[in-house]
Amino acid sequence: MKHILVVEDEQEIQELLSAYLRSAGYAVTLAGNGVEAVGCFRAAPFDLVLLDILLPKIDGFGVCELIRRESAVPIIMLTALDGEDEQLRGFDLQIDDYVTKPFSMPILLRKIAAVLRRADGMPAPECLRYRGLLVDLDARECRADGPLLDLTPRAFDLL
Repeated sequence: MKHILVVEDEQEIQELLSAYLRSAGYAVTLAGNGVEAVGCFRAAPFDLVLLDILLPKIDGFGVCELIRRESAVPIIMLTALDGEDEQLRGFDLQIDDYVTKPFSMPILLRKIAAVLRRADGMPAPECLRYRGLLVDLDARECRADGPLLDLTPRAFDLL
């Protein structure tokens, strides 16, 4: 069962999201402010984060920055802010989607499923794949169809 962290300060929206997500088969943890969200995120593994921007204590952009320092978990911003600047800032912080309020719950559920489907099929962002080539940027290793390639540091940088 996929586990979703819902970060939303409005109680009614929290309850709506929680009910729909649970009925769709997701496990849900709720956070009402940015500090609580970061604490929840560090306490348990999540498959996706639904993140409001206008939050008390730490706003959604700040929460997103803190999460991105630690994880590549999919993040969907769910917010009343519909301006281009806010959306661009969110995508610059590497969110996966941006949904504005009011929103359609069936559409949101489809977007969540699509983001999770993509996340399940993709390698970690530290690894790049091209055909039979796997490049692990963190370990500075390269594999071709399985075996590890013996590359000098300069050859790896060029690759």
